[in-house]
Amino acid sequence: MEEKSQTTTELTPEKFTGLKIGARKKNAVGLPAIISSLGHAIKYMHPGDAVRTMFSINQKGGFDCPGCAWPDPDDDRSALGEYCENGMKAIAEEATKMRIGEAFFREYSVEKLGQLSDFEIGKMGRLTEPMLLREGANHYEPTSWDEAFQIIADELNAILPDEAAFYTSGRTSNEAAFLYQLFVRMFGTNNLPDCSNMCHESSGSALSETIGIGKGTVTLEDIHLADLILIIGQNPGTNHPRMLTALEKCKENGGKIVAINPLPEAGLLHFTNPQSISKMLTGGTPLADLFLQVKINGDVALLKSILFLLWEKEKSDPGSVFDLHFIATETAGFQAFIEDLESQDFSKLVKMSGVEVDQIRACAELIISQKNMIICWAMGLTQHKNAVENIREIVNLLLVRGSIGRPKAGACPVRGHSNVQGDRTMGIWEIAKPEFMDKLASVFDFQPPRATGFDTVHTIQAMHEGKIGVFFAMGGNFLSATPDTVFTAEALRKCNLTVHVSTKLNRSHLVHGRRALILPCLGRTEKDVQASGEQIVSVENSMGVVSSSRGVLPPCSENLKSEVAIVCGLAEKTLGRFLRNDKVVDWAGLAGNYDGIRDLIEKCIPGFENFNEKVRQPGGFYLPNAPREKRFTTANGKANFTVNRTSEIVLKNGEFLMMTIRSHDQFNTTIYGLNDRYRGIYNERRIIFMNEKDMAAANFKPSDVVNLTSEYRGKIREARRFLVVPFDIPVGCVATYFPEANTLIPVDEFAEKSHTPISKSVVVKIHAEKNLVSP
Repeated sequence: MEEKSQTTTELTPEKFTGLKIGARKKNAVGLPAIISSLGHAIKYMHPGDAVRTMFSINQKGGFDCPGCAWPDPDDDRSALGEYCENGMKAIAEEATKMRIGEAFFREYSVEKLGQLSDFEIGKMGRLTEPMLLREGANHYEPTSWDEAFQIIADELNAILPDEAAFYTSGRTSNEAAFLYQLFVRMFGTNNLPDCSNMCHESSGSALSETIGIGKGTVTLEDIHLADLILIIGQNPGTNHPRMLTALEKCKENGGKIVAINPLPEAGLLHFTNPQSISKMLTGGTPLADLFLQVKINGDVALLKSILFLLWEKEKSDPGSVFDLHFIATETAGFQAFIEDLESQDFSKLVKMSGVEVDQIRACAELIISQKNMIICWAMGLTQHKNAVENIREIVNLLLVRGSIGRPKAGACPVRGHSNVQGDRTMGIWEIAKPEFMDKLASVFDFQPPRATGFDTVHTIQAMHEGKIGVFFAMGGNFLSATPDTVFTAEALRKCNLTVHVSTKLNRSHLVHGRRALILPCLGRTEKDVQASGEQIVSVENSMGVVSSSRGVLPPCSENLKSEVAIVCGLAEKTLGRFLRNDKVVDWAGLAGNYDGIRDLIEKCIPGFENFNEKVRQPGGFYLPNAPREKRFTTANGKANFTVNRTSEIVLKNGEFLMMTIRSHDQFNTTIYGLNDRYRGIYNERRIIFMNEKDMAAANFKPSDVVNLTSEYRGKIREARRFLVVPFDIPVGCVATYFPEANTLIPVDEFAEKSHTPISKSVVVKIHAEKNLVSP
């Protein structure tokens, strides 16, 4: 048996790649995006595959982009293709012409792979066969599907159900997600950590409490027709580029846009539509009418200051600002909300927000003058200690204006992965929701577990304490997506078995339990042919539309299985064809024809009546959304005002508030390239953005090498060798890319109620690294 290496594999290599700093862009998309898209397609894909995918992505009858969850138009979709630059990068990543299998893993040990960057690991190619890392070995080797399933089943059946955890990523289809949670609950646990725990869990918690649904309330047409859109804590130019087309339509229809963010992102300010020759020639469309550069985690203070001004105007002219009829008939908690608002010190709120008072007044005037308002947000609001309160304060602003439950107005949390919302709808919850559990019990004649399971951060802690023997990940890159990288790596290594369902290699495969398996699955772009013929799957977008997805390319290997087939094969091997109560579940039959899965979903989940018929309708169908119809399914049947605190973070001398962000060549933990074009960063990721005043005070110069530390509960965490880059960011605030800086994020500091890690507000210190010069 080969001796296992002790070399660290969990951290990205502390090596520089040749930083070049250019001018920050003030215009998003346009010709550079076209060139970038084509460049990725030409470099990484076969030409025929590139053409077929370009004209099928997000089209009716085509496949859903494996990138973000921004909705597609209900009717007129562009014949040139419904995709963006980063969507094409995602396709090039998945449909790459590169392949890896037995020969590759003979050459590359786990230790050798750990010396590569995440970008280098991801570009190795598609996985083509199941791989097993035996105990004590340092090289993965091929295994059969039957042996892989048997290894997992044996490990699962040797432990108690709550000693296993089953993670889900946002690309898992509705059909796979439903069967996955069914298998897990039949096995006997609710340990279903999900990528939502790390992003929009705060949104779901806040919205469920205040309006009765954990989703947004608007449609794409509402975005087009809104009078005013506030975009808070979001960078659509990189993370949701197709949103820019919707914002352009809003502007063309006379709407106004306010951008609120610590960084002046190009995609918030100006957009050149690459599918319009006239826009390309004329320079595009200005987007934000007003940009408020809020301090990191100054959002509640900013929102309260705006509400303070609205209330002052309302008091002087009752009914001119607040929708008094809506407040009286549809809401609760208004008086306590007003009492809190009147207790606020306006000048203190302004100072805490970091925004100039004249700009706050201008924003308040825009809100007063525009009837129909939508507020959009993303992880800039959801990854703080007070994240749930951030979202609740947004709801307060919408409620005073009566901007929920009518067209062209509402709440719009913008989901970051293609079916992360659908996973939740399908039952991927660690919480045992009584109505859903009762329905599972009735349909499948078994008793689902009723105890609350582990979410993501508590799964990591449980693994670290030796309470989890098997960790199974349905997609994703768990290690790199989660906080506290070194701690999480230690936790994973304490498992008996770690399993990852993946299309490509990532760093999570290099940090493993006593044994490890990689199970290669079909990509969204690939045809899924089962016993009954070619299959479709379904996904749910950010606005609650469920639509079909059908791949167009042949599988990259004959030895791949679909996510559905993997779940069914594992369930059959683990549970046996007959469950403990002798109730037959035909897992093989479900794997052979996904219509059977949709029939079961229809029986268990409201809104999916006639699922097989509706999913085949061009464009799909909308799920019920009560708040959209001014019905609030909260405990009291009302939309609830809440009282929320401003940020309590106080920085000491030498401390900064750090947020982790994506580069433009990145989607979640997948690194497409080494550039961040809009911010003027090229060929480097190990950087820290700083305000020039902070740099001068610390005696830092551009490209100085620094180390970063954070200290929470007496534990010091370190991220080494970052290059200082001057940037337009508020004083006292800094920004770094993830996953490189995730090691600084404590696993035991997270949002109240939602347990989302504090990735957007980590207190750090910056230390000059002596005797080193940048490249």
